[in-house]
Amino acid sequence: MHRPLRLTIDVNAIQSNWRWLADRAGVAAGAAVNADGYVLGAREATEALIVAGCRDFYVSSWSEAHALGNLPENLSMVVLHGVGPDDQEAALPSRARPCLNSVEQVTRWKEIAPGRSCDAMIDTGMNRLGLRPTEIAALDGLTIDTLHSHLACADEDSAMSPMQLERFRAVASAVRAKRYALANSAGIGLGRDYSFDLVRPGISIYGGIQRAEFEGNIRQVARIEAQIVQRRSIPKGETCGYGATFTAKEDTEAAILNIGYADGYLRGFSSHGSAFAGEYALPVLGRVSMDLIAVGVDAALGLKEGDWVEIDYDLPSASKQSGLSQYELLTTLGSRFERRWV
Repeated sequence: MHRPLRLTIDVNAIQSNWRWLADRAGVAAGAAVNADGYVLGAREATEALIVAGCRDFYVSSWSEAHALGNLPENLSMVVLHGVGPDDQEAALPSRARPCLNSVEQVTRWKEIAPGRSCDAMIDTGMNRLGLRPTEIAALDGLTIDTLHSHLACADEDSAMSPMQLERFRAVASAVRAKRYALANSAGIGLGRDYSFDLVRPGISIYGGIQRAEFEGNIRQVARIEAQIVQRRSIPKGETCGYGATFTAKEDTEAAILNIGYADGYLRGFSSHGSAFAGEYALPVLGRVSMDLIAVGVDAALGLKEGDWVEIDYDLPSASKQSGLSQYELLTTLGSRFERRWV
């Protein structure tokens, strides 16, 4: 079945990004493949990263772990949300390890899987998941593969990151584990003091540039193309789209594209986004609707119904255009795209 939307994922870019992050960290690097590999495809991303040398993978839930199946024995998978009261049936037959996040989860794991390896999360100030440093006595008796924490403000230069680093160092000196891990993608940019034994990049594997240090090193992974449904002329003084938010200052040539907020191209791009026909930029005219957008094509008058144009979806650029985070830009991409791994 023909689809008028294409999402092309660059395998080489994913592998190159992961290798660069690992090199910068100077230690082993895992890979977050949760949210179906940031919606690009967890199975395909995992396969590509195994070839690149990755050996540790992270998902959010046991359903995500089940969808990927058992990895080869020389690889590991960790379920970051731990083991909840309804997870025993999925967790016990799985080779994946839970990352235990609370005293309740620690108690549960000791009861249902005594002696079995796990990971654990320490809350060093983010106040999301993890045991507080005052609760680490609960970890006694566990076989901990990796002790984790998570940085809250690594995307920017913040006093919170060095504070979390010192808190984690203190806990790491008191809790025995095979490995210790603190840095996410942005944390890798803070320097090797944050690397410990293992880093957990996510968004930057998929093209996200969280810090200036990544510019010129992290490559774009996902490219979006949309097909032209109709060409039309908008006479001077007339409007285009819902709310009539665009008024043509002169006769304007437009193309209507088969993409909208149902596909994850959200309304933040209204009158701010752009597409490309070769080297020519095509501005979004007016409001993004559910299935359609209009772009100005005065610079590319040869475009016609059925032609393809590329949406500007380089993550840093698209984030500035839309006001959305780079994470949102990837994980909202919908199911109507033909996904192609090249």
